[in-house]
Amino acid sequence: MKNFSSEIIYKTARSSGSGGQNVNKVETMVIARWNVLDSYFFSEDEKKLILEKLKNKINIEGYLQVSSQESRSQLDNKIAVTSKLLQLVNKAIVLQKARKQTKPTKASKQKRLNQKKQHAEKKENRRMKF
Repeated sequence: MKNFSSEIIYKTARSSGSGGQNVNKVETMVIARWNVLDSYFFSEDEKKLILEKLKNKINIEGYLQVSSQESRSQLDNKIAVTSKLLQLVNKAIVLQKARKQTKPTKASKQKRLNQKKQHAEKKENRRMKF
């Protein structure tokens, strides 16, 4: 059986930032691409959820692309980018629990009315009386 990480395509590029001569010579930035539509790992419903929730991060071809250049090591960046991608996908497929609508309690209604009354009295006391 295939696992999710086998569907990820990795590409390297030169990083920007600190690193001295290493930045100019070694491709330490890692870009991970994953085709959402061609995935065998997720059901059609899960793919729809991913496409809907991550639509800003998915390009026209259907690839979810994440990059990392935090470390000077290519291996560390590969681990980081894989972790980022997994977190994004895991967060996207979790369904949010529906909110149950509740009514305000008697005490909260009374508290609101009392605060309203105090505020009105404060304003009334500020008025100039002739």
